[in-house]
Amino acid sequence: MFAAYAEKFSSDDPISGLVLGERPDPVAPDGWTTVTVKAASLNHHDLWSLQGVGLKAEALPMILGCDAAGLDEDGNEVVVHSVISSPDWTGDETLDPKRSLLSERHQGTFAEKVIVPRRNVVPKPAGMSFEEAACLPTAWLTAYRMLFTQGGLKAGDSVLVQGAGGGVATAAITLARAAGLKVYATSRDEAKQKRALELGAHEALPSGERLPVKVDAVIETVGRATWKHSVRSLRPGGAIIISGTTSGANLDDALLTNIFFLQLKVIGSTMGTRNELASLVSLLEATGARPLIDRTMPLTEAKAGFEAMHAGDLFGKVVFTL
Repeated sequence: MFAAYAEKFSSDDPISGLVLGERPDPVAPDGWTTVTVKAASLNHHDLWSLQGVGLKAEALPMILGCDAAGLDEDGNEVVVHSVISSPDWTGDETLDPKRSLLSERHQGTFAEKVIVPRRNVVPKPAGMSFEEAACLPTAWLTAYRMLFTQGGLKAGDSVLVQGAGGGVATAAITLARAAGLKVYATSRDEAKQKRALELGAHEALPSGERLPVKVDAVIETVGRATWKHSVRSLRPGGAIIISGTTSGANLDDALLTNIFFLQLKVIGSTMGTRNELASLVSLLEATGARPLIDRTMPLTEAKAGFEAMHAGDLFGKVVFTL
């Protein structure tokens, strides 16, 4: 089958390790199912894999890709949940110390077929395209968990989304607005501020600019560059929900005094569960909100998508079709 896979690692030129070509068809073991992929979306995780982050050399060649939507063995339209937990794990699979994402220990979704545990497929609504559904399992699921599970936010609450333009940030803006939250967003780029307003943000401001009000929560994926602004933007008792540090994790000053004096909460969040993915799909079906897709291209042109992500030339998701 045709696939996009990692053949080697390079920290300086990660895309040099990406190969487009034939790989063996997967064989599903007991309890697993084969999904015929119709669309798959690109994540930063895929670029990091080409740099050797989270992927071991002995696992190469590895088909990349965490996200996909397609047809199961019975012809049902499904969305693939990419968190693979231990067979005997019960409860929140993101807490399983042996969990992994597709393309780490198991071959990923950038291929004509992918195998996953049967419990890792969620029905896709007929009114949602394969391309839209393929955007959900990583960035959109991460944003959903941050907002509603870890953040506990509800209609009428206020939230600041840092770094509008990234996959999780754009998802958080759309989901927060769909759920009735007051949404503020930041970006260094004026064009991205404008796009954030189009997505549903009530106000979009330059990075670091003081908000007109203190918010209930901050969705933080940037890290070092926005951390102080996140802390200073919260009302007393508010929470920072953090799932990434794209600008770096080291802090010169974490503003710990502010955190304890104002009784702020710092909550980590990673990916999401099968049940949360099903709830996310239901929310989008009920509200009509849909993922923002920056560009769609055939998997045969995957290198161009990787290059666009590597250059930061995106607002929304890159989707590969098969």
